[in-house]
Amino acid sequence: MTDIIKLLPDSVANQIAAGEVIQRPASAVKELLENAVDAGATQIDVVIKDSGKTLIMIIDNGCGMSVTDARMSFERHATSKISHADDLFSIRTKGFRGEALASIAAIAQVELKTKRTGDEWGTMVTIEGSDVTGQEICSCPEGTIISVKNLFYNVPARRNFLKSPQVELRHIMDEFFRVCLIHPEIGFTLTHNDKEQYHLYQGNMKQRIVALFGNVYNERLLHVHQKTEIVSIEGYIGKPEFSRKTRGEQYFFVNKRYIRHPYLNHAIDNAFQELLPKDSFPTFFLNISIDPAEIDINIHPTKTEVNFRDTKLVYAMLHGAVRKSIGQHNLTPRIDFDTNPDTGIDFGEISRANRPVVIPGISVNKEFNPFSINNPTQKTQNKQDEQWRVFYENDTEQTVPSDTNQPTIEHEIVSTTGKFIQINHSHIITRVRSGLLIIDQHLAHSRILYEKFLKQLTKVQPASQQELFPQNIQMNPGDADLLRELRKDLEKVGYVIEDLGQFTFVINGTPSGINQQDAAAQLEKILENYKTNKSDLHIDHKLNLATSMAATLSVKYGKTLQDEEMATLIDDLFACEVPETAPDGRKTLVILSMSDIRSKF
Repeated sequence: MTDIIKLLPDSVANQIAAGEVIQRPASAVKELLENAVDAGATQIDVVIKDSGKTLIMIIDNGCGMSVTDARMSFERHATSKISHADDLFSIRTKGFRGEALASIAAIAQVELKTKRTGDEWGTMVTIEGSDVTGQEICSCPEGTIISVKNLFYNVPARRNFLKSPQVELRHIMDEFFRVCLIHPEIGFTLTHNDKEQYHLYQGNMKQRIVALFGNVYNERLLHVHQKTEIVSIEGYIGKPEFSRKTRGEQYFFVNKRYIRHPYLNHAIDNAFQELLPKDSFPTFFLNISIDPAEIDINIHPTKTEVNFRDTKLVYAMLHGAVRKSIGQHNLTPRIDFDTNPDTGIDFGEISRANRPVVIPGISVNKEFNPFSINNPTQKTQNKQDEQWRVFYENDTEQTVPSDTNQPTIEHEIVSTTGKFIQINHSHIITRVRSGLLIIDQHLAHSRILYEKFLKQLTKVQPASQQELFPQNIQMNPGDADLLRELRKDLEKVGYVIEDLGQFTFVINGTPSGINQQDAAAQLEKILENYKTNKSDLHIDHKLNLATSMAATLSVKYGKTLQDEEMATLIDDLFACEVPETAPDGRKTLVILSMSDIRSKF
């Protein structure tokens, strides 16, 4: 019997590794940007064409590489960062595995030009699908220029699974922002299809945040600073009044490396407790500096997940730092025990020695008589009582019924109008032949709006109600790109949105029949629901948009419905194709039969 186990060729192994490290053009941008930062560059230029499918070029003025290093950099597990296993627990650079360039070269056509400081000539290396096609000396500036062309050209199945150009560009923007934010000391430019998108100059972190997200953030940020022997926390948080309905501006860094950590997110949310409106998310840009021996970053190929040795300690420090920043800026009510120095007591030695002794006394008005009709205090009190008496007599709407024998139900809110009963402002009860019909008003309205929007997205011309006062909305770059991507579909369901350029939009119209108290906040919530459904459910974008809009715009729990509104809701529900279930699969109604009712007695 022949042997069946064999070693994979390097080209195949590199393609397998590329599937873990390089998932899309944004992954290549991330790896190349981190390499440029590790090279000590002070200026990094990013050039993109066709959302990274045709060209990704990174130009830096870092240390460059020698002839041998330029060739060795494309070998698997070739790295200058570690030499022993113990080095994994003292890493302060971004890249260390030596997989990035080898993985990129396995699935693209790569050209590398590099030159060290002081060298007369540079080196050019060209690779296609892990095969070196050329290496020669060249003339180039100090630093490194790496061009990645035709990504996934030899893996057509992977290339076909790439999303639309807008989606891929948005992912590239996300990776670009994550590197730029934590390195304000480096200048960056980003050019897409020969059009410069960003030109960022060297500065501090606040200047970088303002340059990326707009001038409005200049007044929205609060500085966070906490330094201990174990953990140091530095960065900015957003003021609660400027919270958003989306999680766009939330950035965690550990030792200047972007990470995702739900547990630490909870620390921020808990610190903002009772300061944020419902369904709003805080803004933060925070870097946690900690001894590399206290963390493990080698648990995910993209190095965006981190394990802490003492997570609870980091949680407590982070929570305390944010609360301290909020308190210093008078965002939470507090008792001020500071006294005016002019009226307070001076406990200084000199003052005590020279202060004369004064016997305490009590002043009494011997002429005061509380029963005298001439007492001014009594007159004022009588006048106030008369004003309150007149007020209550005229306030007929708040008059308490005199029938004290009327039965009351504690802990239950029941509204009865006609043949419908609304319980706790959340469920509607009506009588049917077999017993009682109980309808969840929120889920039922979600089903009605879902089918309505789905029809409008396919063929029906929607009706739109114009806003009396159009609302401006400022979005982060990722959400702005997503809104532009969904703009045509949103117009099909009744939104009228005008693009003012970069991150600003104007809402001129909203879907008819929808209570739009805050159109801007509701639009942000629609985008947040859309992103959540996209990552969790992976459904068609039209179904996703209809589901997100239905969940956001449907009537909420706690709203009192009139008899006509409840009747319309029930009629519209049973006119739906699937009235029994909500878009998320939950039941919209339950029938309580007479046998079920009798069994309770």
